[in-house]
Amino acid sequence: MNNKKLLRKTTNRFLLYAIIILLIAAPVFYYICQWLYVYETDEVLLFHKGAFVNESHNNYTANDIAAWNKYNPNISIVKDMGVTKDSIVGKMIFEALANEKEPFRILYAPVDINGKRYTYIEKRNLVEMEGMVFSVAVMFLFIIIILLTGIIWISKRSAKIIWKPFYNTLSQIEDFEIDKNNPPHFIPTDIDEFARLNKSLESLIEKNTAIYKSQREFVENAAHELQTPLALFQTKIDILQQLELNEEQSTLVGSLNKDVSRLNRLNKNLLLLSKIDNESYLEKNIIVLNEYFEKHLDFFTEQAKAKNLTIQTEFKDTLSVQGNAALAEVLLNNLFLNAIRHNKKDGRIEIQIENNTVRFINTGQETALAAENIFNRFSKVNPSSQGNGLGLAIIKKICEINHWEIHYFFNDNLHIFEVKF
Repeated sequence: MNNKKLLRKTTNRFLLYAIIILLIAAPVFYYICQWLYVYETDEVLLFHKGAFVNESHNNYTANDIAAWNKYNPNISIVKDMGVTKDSIVGKMIFEALANEKEPFRILYAPVDINGKRYTYIEKRNLVEMEGMVFSVAVMFLFIIIILLTGIIWISKRSAKIIWKPFYNTLSQIEDFEIDKNNPPHFIPTDIDEFARLNKSLESLIEKNTAIYKSQREFVENAAHELQTPLALFQTKIDILQQLELNEEQSTLVGSLNKDVSRLNRLNKNLLLLSKIDNESYLEKNIIVLNEYFEKHLDFFTEQAKAKNLTIQTEFKDTLSVQGNAALAEVLLNNLFLNAIRHNKKDGRIEIQIENNTVRFINTGQETALAAENIFNRFSKVNPSSQGNGLGLAIIKKICEINHWEIHYFFNDNLHIFEVKF
């Protein structure tokens, strides 16, 4: 989805509105100016005719009329053309000086001279009007463009200043991590809505941070407190297994031993997650992953014998990464054990190293896992499995704190877990 910034969106709408108004207003302004000029021209023609009638032209002879026509090129007194009232028309007339037809307004009006009816004709060229109207329209357009440019620039500048507290708040919220001790510090603002927003966010963050810390401390304390009773429980079960028990008792003790082992693993994983959250693994050094696999491959091969799994390795590159050695070992151990635990009998596991990437490819169930929640805590692919649902959650957490990428794919009935370093 192509999102737009708020300022750009509001400015674009304002600009679109301004352009539409300008496109409508410019031609309307031009035609109004043209109409006004024609109207004024007609008024002048009627004024000239009225002045001619009011002046002492009633005693003009035929020679006087001929002289008038000679020295007034735009006004003619001609024989009666049957005009009964003043009439103004627009015509295109050839103009010799311009060598082309030009627009004129022509007045035809009846006048009486020495008791005889004549027709008064006066014409006015509108070319000057068109040039003037065009110049006025261009000037109007230029002023509007300058005005719009100034308004848009001022609105954008003022909007950036007004919205600065909002963007500061947004930036700090984006960088905020509840498991880090870095609460946001919003800049003061005199805008009531932004001040209320900042106050609400500060209250919300404070409450959620307190809840998160309380839960984390509870898990850590509970895990620590469980270590001693679990160790005692395991010791007593070991003592029971050494006694002479009948078959039913032996089965019951064996089941208890498995349950205690699961509790121990769960407790250790919870402690590990707690330590990761508390940034107990800050020490980092260079780790060569190829060496880790070569060193521990025999152990995992032994673990895979129960399902008769085939393990293959394909190392195209030597992959060295910077991170905490203990966490890197936990990451790879969990991925390896996950591939073994959720495999099928007589299946296979393939480990690839290529282009700063490690892939664990394994057979297993013939449907894809729920990729959206497999990395959640206590999320189990198979509810009846012996796992505790924390293995992949630990993998995800280790990748997050080291800025590595973990992805899951399902292709050709193969489950693929890929870590990009």
